[in-house]
This record gives sequence, C-alpha cells and structure tokens, in this order.
Amino acid sequence: MCCVLGLAGVGTVILNDDALGMSGDGKSSLKILHAWIGYVFSLNLLWRMVWGFCGGHYARWRAILPGGKGYVGALKAYIRGVKAGDSPAYRGHNPLGRLMVALLFILLSTQMVTGLVLAGTDLYYPPFGHEFAEWATAAGEDHSKLAGLKPGKKELLDPEGYAAMRKFREPFVEIHELAFFALLAAIFLHIAAVVITEIRERSGLISAMFTGAKMFGKKPED
Repeated sequence: MCCVLGLAGVGTVILNDDALGMSGDGKSSLKILHAWIGYVFSLNLLWRMVWGFCGGHYARWRAILPGGKGYVGALKAYIRGVKAGDSPAYRGHNPLGRLMVALLFILLSTQMVTGLVLAGTDLYYPPFGHEFAEWATAAGEDHSKLAGLKPGKKELLDPEGYAAMRKFREPFVEIHELAFFALLAAIFLHIAAVVITEIRERSGLISAMFTGAKMFGKKPED
C-alpha cells in the first residue's frame, strides 16, 4: 500500500511537471525516486505471486482468483444474497471480491512491467536499461561508449538509435498512464466495497486485514 501511494504521488507530480514549472533535473530526480519505489513495489508484488503457490489456504491462487469448480454458482448465490440483504459468509474472499482481486493483480502487474521498461528507456536502469542504452547509443558490443551515459544527457546518443528507442517506448508510456488511472478507479471501488460489506455484514472484515480473525453469524461457505 505504501509503495502504491508513493508511486501514485510521485507519478502525479511527474505527469504535471509542465504545470508545476519543474526543471529537467528536477523531473529526472523524481523519475529516479519513482523507479526506486517501483523496485520495492515490484519485489513485493512478485513475492505475493510466489506466496499464491506456497502460502496459507486462503492466500493461495485458487482461493483469491475467480474460477474453479462451482465458482459461477457461488457468484450467483452471493449476488442473490446481497440483493436480499442476507449475503453468504466467507472466511476468505467472497466471489465478488475475487473478481476485484483479479482486476487489481492485472493492473498492478501491468504497471510493474511497463514501469520497468520505462525505467530502462528513461534512466537506463535494470532489468532492461543496458539493452536500451546500447540501442540509444548504437554502441553494440563496444560498451566503453556507455560509460559516461547518464539520464537526460544526449552527448553520447546516436540520433537515429535514440529516436527509434523513444518510438518503441511510446505505447508503454500510454499503457502505463491508462493503467494508472484504471488502478485509481479500481482502488476506490475496492475500498468502497470493503466499507459497504463491513457495514452490511458486520463480519469484522476491515479488522481481519490486521488480525486475521472474522466474526460470523452463520456458517461460512468456504
């Protein structure tokens, strides 16, 4: 959560650099900060993906993603229960919540992949930065040309190679920005759904995120 908030805040400032009158060096510094927060975020996201295979029962992929035997029936039953004011109880994620988890994982993964590409094209940072630096300088195997290459400095760049590299990054920029706004909307909907569910079901859903303990007035479906 802290990484997502940090990335969203710094990213918003970068997107509005012209309106804020930011200098080129200032923007470069923010991109570096954005990239380092992004690395921490990526490690956390990758670890959560691994935990989906080896974690506890309710942390595994089959318990948090939609699909599997009986899922469609459970989803329909849950929606009927919500409409009737008597939602089925779940120890883990309910069927609607699993749809949101899938959407969040898709958007977060999209941000991670496109962000790592952009860190390579803008800052020549790993894991793809070396390849983009070779492309932008037309260095090939002559790595001595890369020694003095720094973000924002164009003295060592090959005009044609750099232009081609920047053309390559354009769709990644667009996807990164669109996924950012989609992620903000999904986070808002997720928080709203959690609060509404807590109010209607009184299961201790929010406190369970910290304690792992829910309260049930009926037998959980899972």
